[in-house]
Amino acid sequence: MRLLEASTPEDPSLDVAISHALLRRVADREAPATMRLYRPGPTVAFGRLDALRDGFAAATRAARAQGFAPVLRSVGGHAAAYTSAAIVYEEITPQDRLAVELRERFEAMAAALAAALASLGADARVGEIPGEYCPGEFSVNAGGTLKLAGIAQRVTSRAALVSAVVVIAAGDRVRAVLRDVNARLGLDWEPRTAGALDDVVPGVDGGAVRDGLVAQRSRAVDLERAELDPETVALARTLQARHRLA
Repeated sequence: MRLLEASTPEDPSLDVAISHALLRRVADREAPATMRLYRPGPTVAFGRLDALRDGFAAATRAARAQGFAPVLRSVGGHAAAYTSAAIVYEEITPQDRLAVELRERFEAMAAALAAALASLGADARVGEIPGEYCPGEFSVNAGGTLKLAGIAQRVTSRAALVSAVVVIAAGDRVRAVLRDVNARLGLDWEPRTAGALDDVVPGVDGGAVRDGLVAQRSRAVDLERAELDPETVALARTLQARHRLA
């Protein structure tokens, strides 16, 4: 499996489009199975269900007002927020049939995340916390009280994209923007469930999280560092308009 770490934190919609392009290219067998780890810019990644709600336009304005770029993501349910003090971990893999191994991919990603965060000193557990933002069965939390990462998945007929965001620091900014965004979307949630890894592992940094994820994944597959190819970037630019919110 190749390992990509390129990102465009100054242009969050392009980062999301790159993941979309990788899904397309892996599905078409133009690119191999890929693990992508990247540091994003401040982003509120809205789900397609959010876009159907009456308060969606107001929610995107609220995100922008707090310095977050609103984007429409390819995976997942409701809005997730993160700053540059986060790591996005994704795996894009080929498959032969739609929806095969859907649950297994969720379980594998959650287990890898929890193990990597536990190796850094977190009481990392898999499971939904009552009242968490963008709730999910395979969220990774600290001690059953603080959401550290959410996991989402998109499956096509020939490939799957599993994506997770680990909030490392700036938990206060994440809580603040989610308060505003979810209020406008009309979503009930409990703000105390939102935070960051450094709330429970003081002093942890992005490099340690990156190394922990690579070490954990390397136990199962051989990772080969690679550069993002021009063909994927070109395709991403054609898809970017689908993810950029005006």
